[in-house]
This record gives sequence, structure tokens and C-alpha cells, in this order.
Amino acid sequence: MEYLLVFLASYLIGSIPNGLIVGKTIYNVDLRQYGSKNIGATNAYRTLGVKPALLVFLTDALKGVAGVLIGHYFVGTAAAELLGGIGAISGHNWSIFLGLKGGRGVATGLGVIAVISPQVTLIVFTVWAIIVYFTRYVSLASIIAAALVPITMWLLNSRQEFLYFGLAAAIFVIVRHRPNIERLLNGTESKIKAGTTPEPGSTKEK
Repeated sequence: MEYLLVFLASYLIGSIPNGLIVGKTIYNVDLRQYGSKNIGATNAYRTLGVKPALLVFLTDALKGVAGVLIGHYFVGTAAAELLGGIGAISGHNWSIFLGLKGGRGVATGLGVIAVISPQVTLIVFTVWAIIVYFTRYVSLASIIAAALVPITMWLLNSRQEFLYFGLAAAIFVIVRHRPNIERLLNGTESKIKAGTTPEPGSTKEK
């Protein structure tokens, strides 16, 4: 029963649509009407700019952190921590507040890994940032970073439970990026470019 409560509490926290909240309450912009229609940090960057994107990224990552901490403090086992993390990621990707729709789980997943394996987070995030800087493809950076998670965990001799989680999370993120992979292969994937706050009522894509 405790494990179920951990999952449900983490799922509800993960379901909080930070991108939608930031866009609508601060900028009067519904991110679902612009660009990729996603409420994640990448579309916030394209549509609103750097500062809103950072805010969305950090708050989405904190959902993953919260999920792990819920499992840690209320049950105290590695399994509960991972279940809390999975609950937060599930909520982010299939939010109960958005009709079971959501993002791709990259920032929230990074928040989970930041708690269970800070070293892996530092390495993976550095690789992600370098790839984004030189290629301007966030999707490519996210896919490669996700694939590096279980590899880095294995090289650093992380706990077996965490290694299995890293492998499952990597597969999950890569599968969620399947449309992006197709566009990358076809040469039609959009490069990242900071936007500015659109005029209220505008539906122009960034």
C-alpha cells in the first residue's frame, strides 16, 4: 500500500503542467498553440525565450527530484525511490490535468537521475549541452544523452536497481523521440532557436 501511495503522489506531482502554467500565468501564452505544441522547455525556448525555458526545465526536473524524495522519506528503499521517480515521469508524460498528454520526460527523468546518481547527471548533462551548442538539435542531444545514462551508470558501478532504471529510462526517452529520429534522418528536424513572446491571440509558429 505504501508503494502505491508513493507512485500516486509522485504521479500527481509529475502531472503538474509547468510549461502551461508558466506560459499562461506569466506571459499569457498557451504553449500548446505554438511551435511543436509541446509544453516542455524546448518549445518554451522557441516560443518565449531563454528565461522561461530555464524556468520550465528546472520545475520539470524538480518533479523528478520530488518523486524520488517521496519514495525515500515515506518508504526508504531504493525500489520506492525509483517507483517515485517513475511515477513523476509518468505524470509528466501522461498528465491527468492534460487528458493524459504531456512531454517526453527528459527534464523530469534528469531530475530523478540527479538524486540517485549525481555523477551520471553531471556527465550526461555536459554531453547534452555540448551537442546542443554545436548542432542546435535538442532532440539529437536528448537521444544521445539518454543512451549514455545506462552506459555511464555501468562504468561508474552504480547500484543494479539504478542501472536497470537507467536502461529502461533510456529506451523510454528514445522511443518517445521516434518522430524526431525520423526527421533527423530525413534532414527535416528543426534546430533550436530562441523566440520572443508572441502577441496575445497570435497563432504563428516559432
